[in-house]
Amino acid sequence: MVCACTSGPPPPDEDTGSYIKEVQDARTEKDRVYGADPQTIPADKRAIFLPLKYYSVDPALKVPAALRLSKDRPVFDMPTSTGTNRKMQRVGVLEFTLQGTQMSLAAFVEDGTQQITSLFVPFADVTTGTETYSAGRYLDLKPTATGFYVIDFNRAYNPTCAYNPTWECPFPPAENRLKVAIRAGEKAPPEASATKASGA
Repeated sequence: MVCACTSGPPPPDEDTGSYIKEVQDARTEKDRVYGADPQTIPADKRAIFLPLKYYSVDPALKVPAALRLSKDRPVFDMPTSTGTNRKMQRVGVLEFTLQGTQMSLAAFVEDGTQQITSLFVPFADVTTGTETYSAGRYLDLKPTATGFYVIDFNRAYNPTCAYNPTWECPFPPAENRLKVAIRAGEKAPPEASATKASGA
């Protein structure tokens, strides 16, 4: 169960080289998976999109966060790339400090979720629509028993609609639009870098 907390310890020390290799290995594996799955990237687009484009791994963009729970998990209609709305429950707000500034991102689950297995954190930032995908990017966080989390922007990824428009991808809500440049994680695909999504 996710617990509410307002502060917490920083993430444990780890070997920077091992962490960078871990992220890079995950990126290599994602290329392999996407290259073998015709539903994610159509075969005629693989040469354009693969390998996926990323910023260099920056350990400074991996920060501790604390989850402040919503009292009643309100339901929101979150616009998507297909023009429909998806009902999402707002579990709470992740509070963290980045680049010396206090920030927050709301965390969501699909409406009707009983057992939370992952928190969905869509976000946009100053790079959105230029360096990164115009409809924003996503983070997935496993729930913790303590309410302490690690937000790792090096693992920020594009929605699947960045590569295949048949997918339905939610747009980040206004409260999840950060007023800083997050130069970490996945960059815009080549053909999408100049494309503006209606929800961006």
